[in-house]
Amino acid sequence: MAVTVLSGPAGVGKGTLVNELRRRHPEVWLSTSVTTRAPRPREVDGKHYHFITEKHFDELLEVDGLLEWALVHGAARYGTPRAPVDEAVANGHQVLLEIELQGARQIRRSMPDACFVFVAPPSWDELVHRLVGRGTESEAERERRLATARVEMAAEGEFDHVVVNDRIPRAVDELVGLMGLRSEDA
Repeated sequence: MAVTVLSGPAGVGKGTLVNELRRRHPEVWLSTSVTTRAPRPREVDGKHYHFITEKHFDELLEVDGLLEWALVHGAARYGTPRAPVDEAVANGHQVLLEIELQGARQIRRSMPDACFVFVAPPSWDELVHRLVGRGTESEAERERRLATARVEMAAEGEFDHVVVNDRIPRAVDELVGLMGLRSEDA
């Protein structure tokens, strides 16, 4: 099974790493999660997330249509639709799941052979700087995310590998190696 689960605290740069990885390796199949939260500025439905109602989310849960799901930051639910992932794996694709800690734990139970990668910041201060610098959340939301990040940082040891996102090209090189992808220099 060629499934890589990428997780880490909010603001650590998971999305930036995934975008660069996909630029280098467009053949990697990236799951698009569903969420009940409202889109942020510049987010596109179906590209960044599938933005769905609470009712639709409940319907997916009722039919076991989510591989994993979680209530994140005490505010919105996120999940990974099961059918597209199963189909991508069956078709031999290298699959990447960018999910939060609760979801990664659920995937660990259902797909123990997957490769679990924790993206860590170079320091706590840098994580705070990045999260504040995004400017996409209110002060209350930032505080909620930082409280969650403290818990997520403590779970680093649950993962097979840790990639420190200090410099994007270096971190992506490391991720490419962990996924067994061919490097650009090869």
